[in-house]
Amino acid sequence: MTLIHPTAIIDPKAELDSGVKVGAYTVIGAHVQIGAGTEIGPHAVIEGHTSIGENNRIFQFASLGAQPQDKKYRGEPTRLVIGNGNTIREFTTFNTGTVTGIGETRVGDDNWIMAYCHLAHDCVIGSHTIFANNASLAGHVVIGDYVVLGGYTLVFQFCRIGDYAMTAFSAGVHKDVPPYFMASGYRAEPAGLNSEGMRRNGFSAEEIAAVKNAYKELYLRDLPLETAKANIAALAETRPELQRLSAFLASSERGIIR
Repeated sequence: MTLIHPTAIIDPKAELDSGVKVGAYTVIGAHVQIGAGTEIGPHAVIEGHTSIGENNRIFQFASLGAQPQDKKYRGEPTRLVIGNGNTIREFTTFNTGTVTGIGETRVGDDNWIMAYCHLAHDCVIGSHTIFANNASLAGHVVIGDYVVLGGYTLVFQFCRIGDYAMTAFSAGVHKDVPPYFMASGYRAEPAGLNSEGMRRNGFSAEEIAAVKNAYKELYLRDLPLETAKANIAALAETRPELQRLSAFLASSERGIIR
């Protein structure tokens, strides 16, 4: 208990590992679980049915586990689940899920989520992502692994952003963004390959060249979408790095930026 500031208000039913640090004036509700090594700054509020893993750093004034901003919500015990090793900066807001969605909002591991970011109900965030300041997700958004969202990116509900994709500053994402690609603009459009992100995450020059060729099939060769998808699926038979892209294109329900 020496790691908990005396002014913090923690419900007796909350489950905190003995190694959790809690700053001054933070409020933690009854249905909260927090794992070892997690540090919570002052003036944070963690409520709802919220589970937080190990070794997270939660900064001051964060609001985690509040009710979803959904007029259909009727107080159901939906959840927020956060993994391990995340950095969650000031004034971030993560809401719980809804029963009309998947019932929970999920955040993976080793994510870097900067100040004023918002995760709405039923969002699913992968691991190793970076959300720059004020990036905001509407409900039911799915973000893959190693995604980078530029500052003030806005993502419309039910959109998906694939692994290793990146958005520019102030991008407005209204359709799915395929893996590896960049998106920019108020109504986001394709903006090339996230080749630097791929290099930093261990992709070889040959793998990047294969994805670049798939980008050309999809965006630069003036092909019908279904033809481009079929061509990429054929290329993916011998290029494992394209299997992720082909599967994403085949499963897109909102359609992709194009």
